[in-house]
Amino acid sequence: MADSIATQGVHHLRLTVSNVDRTVVFFTEVLGFKKLMDLNPGAFLSNGHVGIGIGPHPDPGRAMPGDRFDENRIGLDHLSFGVASRADLEHAVGVLDTRRIPHSEIRDLGPAFGICILIFRDPDNIQLELSAPRAP
Repeated sequence: MADSIATQGVHHLRLTVSNVDRTVVFFTEVLGFKKLMDLNPGAFLSNGHVGIGIGPHPDPGRAMPGDRFDENRIGLDHLSFGVASRADLEHAVGVLDTRRIPHSEIRDLGPAFGICILIFRDPDNIQLELSAPRAP
C-alpha cells in the first residue's frame, strides 16, 4: 500500500458568497464559465476544466453582516486560472478595463516560476489570478 494518496487535478471547489446571482454573472460573463445547474440555493459552474460551486452561507445565523473575503484568514488565499499565453493576459486586461474591474499590471514572475500573472478580485473580494506561461 502506498504511503500517500495519488491525487490528480482539482475537480471542483466551492465558494461561499454574499450574492449568488451576482457571482454567477461575474464568473459567466467575465471568466467564460457556463452554469451547469441550479443547486437551490446556489449554482454549479464549469469552464470545462474545473467546476465551481457558488453558494450562500451554509449557516446564515453564523454569517458576519457585510463580510468580505480576506486572504489573511485561515483558508483560501486566491484562485489562479491558466490561460494559454501572454497575449491572453493582454486580452484579459482589455476585458477587465471595459468592465471597470480593477486589476494589477501583468507581472512576469521570472524563470524560476515560469509564468506571468494578472490579478483582480471578484464581487466578494476573492483574489483571482490568470496565469500564462512565460515567453522563453
